[in-house]
Amino acid sequence: METYSRRWFLGAGTTALVSAAGLTACGSGGAGGSDGTLTAFVYGDDAAKVQAKAVSRFNASAAARETKGSLRLEKVPGAEYPAKLRTAMGSPNAPDVFFNWGGGSIKAYREAGQILDLTGPIAGDPVLKNGFLPSVLAAGALGGREYGIPMRGMQPVILFYNKTLFAEHGLKPPATWDQLLDNNARLKKAGITPFALGGADIWPELMWLEYLVDRIGGPKVFDRVKNGDPAGWGDPAVLKAARTVRELVDDGAFGKGFSSVAYTNGGAPAALAKGKAAMHLMGSWEYSTQLGKFPDFARKHLGWCPFPEFDGGAGDIRNVVGNPTNYWSVNTRTSNKDAALAFLRTCASETYARELIANGDVPATANADKLLDASPSPEFARFQYRMVREAPAFTLSWDQAVDPDAATPMLTEVNKLFVGKSSPERFVAALKALK
Repeated sequence: METYSRRWFLGAGTTALVSAAGLTACGSGGAGGSDGTLTAFVYGDDAAKVQAKAVSRFNASAAARETKGSLRLEKVPGAEYPAKLRTAMGSPNAPDVFFNWGGGSIKAYREAGQILDLTGPIAGDPVLKNGFLPSVLAAGALGGREYGIPMRGMQPVILFYNKTLFAEHGLKPPATWDQLLDNNARLKKAGITPFALGGADIWPELMWLEYLVDRIGGPKVFDRVKNGDPAGWGDPAVLKAARTVRELVDDGAFGKGFSSVAYTNGGAPAALAKGKAAMHLMGSWEYSTQLGKFPDFARKHLGWCPFPEFDGGAGDIRNVVGNPTNYWSVNTRTSNKDAALAFLRTCASETYARELIANGDVPATANADKLLDASPSPEFARFQYRMVREAPAFTLSWDQAVDPDAATPMLTEVNKLFVGKSSPERFVAALKALK
């Protein structure tokens, strides 16, 4: 099952994943080995066992024989993955297929001509075109072009809440911003912090801005930034979202000490489980975190719902932000593109989806809903799957979507906004200055 430590590695890793320097292609030959075996780089955590099985199945399949190809999986330890991929992609030993996070994590590879444009292959292949949830497939794109195939579970950001506290105080999960503010007022009057927030880690703060910008201005606001236009930060929705964050902080929605509370050491999840906070905006891995640390609370008292609608906003309440999934991409220099694409098709199979589910993941495949009874947490898995399936848009986490060189400065500005060291206006100006 997902844990917060795994997410932390994923989020932190992308900020250093690539830079344009050192990514010029070396040599003119294909990326495959001398015996024709293709290499696939994967992030080497526990979940890689699913990809290992997929490689073994492919190598024994008719598709491998037809394309005269086979794959060798190279598991790269998580902390080493960004640097090793960057180095390998600039060498004659580059992988043919490689794991990534989409968005900013592949931008430099695209600019260096090292990543295969999959738009045509996907459009011409019913398995690739129809085998995945549209919002997740689209989230791996850059500039409207497809570069990745979903290959792991989905991690949308969800509003979790303490069902017992809500029942005791006659509250309902907020569907609108006014309802959220009303809940806040009633909870504070009862001496309960409305929202847990691991501000010491900064990235949990980012989730608030991601959803607010979406709900206020719609997904096209951040799409401009993701596709390389920093002027997109000047959209009125960004300033409105920043002002709304300051209103929440000043109103005590996160309590007084949120900047010293961490998610990675379990502080924020504990606040929710122990009734010190009533809600927690967090990625879907929060469920497994609670199940591991506070199993009784997770099974009996943990509730979940979408982020509320913002009154007068342009964003659809069905839109989702977070980590859509991880992706397989193909090196333009691969010696056997047909074999690489045939391997990518296996990610749409029912067998592959079942193995992801057994690992505690919720697959991004189009027909996975009928398989979720086998999930370790069927009710939550079905909610998560329906949420993403029905989403008109799934916005990739900003720190993974922007250029890696801009991710850390952006997070610094987010934190300054939350702790009162920057005004909403200065926050917007600082983001517009990022390159």
